Amino acid sequence: MTIWSAEIKELERLNGSLTGNFPELEKEIGQLLKTGDENVAMLYSRRCLEIIVTDLCETELNRARKTEPLKGIIDKLHKEEKVPSYIITSMHSLNSLSTYGAHPKDFDPEQVKPALNNLSIIMKWYLRYRGIEITVASSSMDEEAETVEKRHLTDQARLEKSIAILPFINDSPDQENTYFINGVMEEILNNLQKIKDLRVISRTSSEQYRGQKRPISEIAQELGVNYIVEGSGQKYGNTFRLRAQLIMAEHESHLWGESFQQKITDVEDIFNIQIKIAESIAAELKAAITPEEKRLIEKIPSADLEVYDEYLKARSYWKEFTRESLYKALEFLNSGVEKNPGWAPLYAGLAEVWMWIQQDGYELPTVAGPKIFENLNKAMELDPDLAEAHHLSAMIAQLVEWDWEKSEKEFLKTLAINPNNSLSRLFYAQLLLIQQRNDEALAHAKLALSLDPLNFETKLLYSGTMVQAGDFKTGLSAAEEALAAYPENKAAYNMIEIAAYQLKEYDKVINAVKYTLPFSIEEAAFEVIKRIYSESGFVPAYEKIMKQLEEFAQNNPVSPMDMAIRYIIANQPDRAMDWIEKGFELHDPVVTYITATGRFFEQLFGNSRFIALCEKMNLPLPKSD
Repeated sequence: MTIWSAEIKELERLNGSLTGNFPELEKEIGQLLKTGDENVAMLYSRRCLEIIVTDLCETELNRARKTEPLKGIIDKLHKEEKVPSYIITSMHSLNSLSTYGAHPKDFDPEQVKPALNNLSIIMKWYLRYRGIEITVASSSMDEEAETVEKRHLTDQARLEKSIAILPFINDSPDQENTYFINGVMEEILNNLQKIKDLRVISRTSSEQYRGQKRPISEIAQELGVNYIVEGSGQKYGNTFRLRAQLIMAEHESHLWGESFQQKITDVEDIFNIQIKIAESIAAELKAAITPEEKRLIEKIPSADLEVYDEYLKARSYWKEFTRESLYKALEFLNSGVEKNPGWAPLYAGLAEVWMWIQQDGYELPTVAGPKIFENLNKAMELDPDLAEAHHLSAMIAQLVEWDWEKSEKEFLKTLAINPNNSLSRLFYAQLLLIQQRNDEALAHAKLALSLDPLNFETKLLYSGTMVQAGDFKTGLSAAEEALAAYPENKAAYNMIEIAAYQLKEYDKVINAVKYTLPFSIEEAAFEVIKRIYSESGFVPAYEKIMKQLEEFAQNNPVSPMDMAIRYIIANQPDRAMDWIEKGFELHDPVVTYITATGRFFEQLFGNSRFIALCEKMNLPLPKSD
C-alpha cells in the first residue's frame, strides 16, 4: 500500500463520476489509479491538470491553448476571475509540484500526497463546473476519504489566506517615533489575528525582516504564506500618515493599497485607521468574519491619547527583555494607570512585565508574585476580552496552581479571542500531553509552529512538545535548528540531550552535557569524559558525569527535575524518584510532565511512589503500551 492510498481512494470516487463524459481525462486518471510509482503518479497528475486547464482555456478564454505554458493559462484564468481563487491556488501548487524541468528527475513519495490532494480539489470543482453529479461515498473507506478531502479543503483555504505583516517603515524625521509606527503595525496584526479564517504570522517571525531588502516571494516562501502586507508611517506633531499595501507573494502583484492622513485628536482616530486596514485586507482575501470577531476588531479602547502613547512606549520597552527595559516599561505603565485607572491593557501589561522580571530573577517570587496576580485580576475584571490576560491566567493555572481544568478553560478562551496565538497553542499542547491527549496536542503544536516559524522560542517550545510526545527525531531536529539560531543556548542543549538519548545518539548526548550541567566543566575534565566514552562506552562516561554532579549538588542548589532526568539516563530509577518527589515539594513546574506521552519516566510507571504522586497532582496515569 502506498502512502497516498487515501488520496487514490478519493480519486477513484471522482473518476467513477465521469461515466464516459470525458474519455481523455478518464483515461489519464485510470493510469494514475493503477500505479504505485511516485514518478508515474506525478506524470499522470500533471496530464490530468493539462486536460482540465486546456478545456477551461477554450471554454472560458475562448481560444485554443496551443503551446502556451500551464502557468500562463492559470494566471489568465485568475486575472479574469473565471475560476475561484482557491482552485487557482491548487492549480499553481499541482503545476509546481509536478514540473519536471529541462531534465527528468525522481520525485519523492512525500510529494505525491499534496499533488493528489490538489488534483482532487480541482477535479471536484471541475465536475461541478461541468454539471456532473459526484458519486456519493457508500463505504466506510469512502467516508474516510471524504473526511480527508474535507480536512484538506479546510487546510487549503487557510493556506490560501495565510499572511504576514512586515515591519512598517518609519518615515518620520524623528526616529524616536518608531515605537508609534511599530504599535500601529502590531495593532493591525492583532486585529487580523482575531480572524479564524486567516493564518497570520506572529510579529516575532516577521520582525526578522526589518531593514532587509529581499524579494517578497522569497520572504513569503520562508514564512510559508501567500500574502504579504507592507507599510510605512509618519508622525509629526498631532498629524499621522500611514500607507499600507497587500501583495500576492507568488507574482508580487499588488492586490490592495491605501494611504491615510489624519489629524489625531483622540485615540479613536488611530484605531479607526487600524480597523479599516485590517477589515480591507480581510475583505480582499475574502476571509469570513464572524459577528464576534467583528465586535472584537472594532472595539475602541477607553484611553486618552497621552495614556495610549505611554502604553505603546511601555510595550516597545518590555519587548526588549533586558533588566533596564523591563523597569522602564513599568514606569510608563504605572504612569498610565495613574492617569487612566480604568484601562485594562495597562494592568495586563504590568502583569506580564512582572512575570518576566520574576522569571529572569530580577525580583524574588515573594515580591513579583503578588504584583502578577493583582494586576492580572484587575485586567480581567475590567475587560474579559483581553487575550493576553487569559493566556497569562492559563499559564499560571498550569505551571503554578496545577489546576488543569482552569488552565484549559483559559487557553480555550485565549484562542477563541486570538486563534493565531502561537505561544498559547504550544503551551496548550503541553497541557494536553500531560492529560494524555496526544493527537490534539500535536495538531496544536504543528499549527503553532506554522504561525511563528522563525521565532527561536517557538522552535524551542515545539522541540520540547515533540520530545514530550515521543517524537524524538522531530524534537531533536527542532532543537538543533533553535541552537543554530542561538548557539550555546542551554535549553536547546537540554532538549538535544534528552532526545538524542532516546534515539541512542550518544555522541550528541555527551556533547550536550558540556552545556547543560549547572556548573562549568573544565576542558581537560571534559576531555577525560570523552576519552572514557570513546574507550569504554556511554554508561561509564555518564557515570563519571553523575559523580561530578552529585558532588556539586551536595553544596549547591540544583534543579530537582534536571537531576531526575539524569538519574533516568544513568539507569538509577530509585534516585530519580527521590528527586521527582523533591520537585513536587518545591512545586517545580517541570514535575507536571512526568506522565507525558514521551514516556521518559517509563521505568517508574509501576512504582507506588510515582502513582501516589500522580494522584496527588490529579494527573492521569500513563496508558500501558
